[in-house]
Amino acid sequence: MRALYWFQSDLRLADNPGLLAAARHAKALLLVHCIVPQPGWCNTRGSGVQRQRFLHESLKALRDELAPMGQKLLVVEGHPETLIPQLVNQHAIDEIHTSEAPGFYESATLTRLSELVGDTLTEHGGNTLFSVQQLPFDLDNVPLQFTPFRRAVEKLPIDRPALAPAALPPAPAGLVVEPLPTNNVRPHIALPVQGGEHAGSRRLQQWIFEQRGIAQYKATRNCLDGLDGSSTLSPWLANGSLSARTVAHAITHYESMHGANDSSRHLTMELLWREFFQWRAHADGIKLFLAGGLRKRLRRCTFEPRNYARWCQGDTDYPLVNALMRQLVATGWMSNRGRQIAASCLINELGIDWRYGAAFFEKHLIDYHVGSNYGNWQYIAGVGTDPRGGRHFNLNKQTAEHDPDGEFTTKWGGYRPPQPEFVTDAADWPLTQDEDA
Repeated sequence: MRALYWFQSDLRLADNPGLLAAARHAKALLLVHCIVPQPGWCNTRGSGVQRQRFLHESLKALRDELAPMGQKLLVVEGHPETLIPQLVNQHAIDEIHTSEAPGFYESATLTRLSELVGDTLTEHGGNTLFSVQQLPFDLDNVPLQFTPFRRAVEKLPIDRPALAPAALPPAPAGLVVEPLPTNNVRPHIALPVQGGEHAGSRRLQQWIFEQRGIAQYKATRNCLDGLDGSSTLSPWLANGSLSARTVAHAITHYESMHGANDSSRHLTMELLWREFFQWRAHADGIKLFLAGGLRKRLRRCTFEPRNYARWCQGDTDYPLVNALMRQLVATGWMSNRGRQIAASCLINELGIDWRYGAAFFEKHLIDYHVGSNYGNWQYIAGVGTDPRGGRHFNLNKQTAEHDPDGEFTTKWGGYRPPQPEFVTDAADWPLTQDEDA
């Protein structure tokens, strides 16, 4: 029997039940990852250089882990529903396995693929704390707010992470795997994190058990620079180089050694927030990308291209926001607090459709996750799961609390020369009151 395993957002060997299932009875196993071209959306196209770099490193690391087992990772560019049936025919594949990836377009891709290959396709659980069978509600009835969701799931047992396979069936005979395209981008010195399962596991071990950063997490998590206070585990969680269960059990192990405190419990809370947005992405479907969102609540907004461009480039009249946006483009990362501040500025100060900001974040974030990204943007805009109907951050207060000395803003060049509110030229000039309308 020949099997194909399609890696999606699960670029790891440890705690990967779908991979184990694919390998269980196979005589030959074809391992595939599809890089899907990013269509244009809300004035963005493609992926930022740091997001591309992190994915490239993660794929290379996975290939390196597979090599001692005599296995290969085939990386192809294109749409899975086109490429995978071709591979099935080419290599006489009997079974196809993959792990669930949240998102409307991801689900639509899986549906189209299933229609083409029939019942040879099996979908396994994804990178969540709980399986769908454990949830005390079906996917059409996921709670609309976080608090009732948390109360419903926080006592559920979290399965122990599965070990990485000691061996895998060989790749199909004659499989030719091309080298990954060269990527010469390096991690920014301000956030020197690299992709791959080994790098993610090392960060988890260092931050929780060696540096004991978890002990102060509640007090430091709002630090604006990466690695200073945040766990910064989200990039590896996003592409599945680390599983959520692995992180949860590391927290439990720490608490068994040193005792639980507000900080360790708060990190668990953040994992539950991630879980909430992941299951909401299943429930919301296409509504995750609509202007009115889950609540069908259209905001009064516009698209003023100059203000949007200034926000993207970190050239607004708000120095802290400028610094945050420049940090994002340079490193591919921004703290959770920073994301809330930057989002509130675009939505409330500049009056721009929230989806343009979400799309820009999607392009650049190395920890991009469809549920968390679009769910959080909807939360700030008041069209999603926030029971208060949105959040408007006072930028002066946020600056005083999180960058009182201007150190972060100075570091990232946030202080910009003032610019006129309006630009006039020969094609667009203001009319005086004396001129005819």
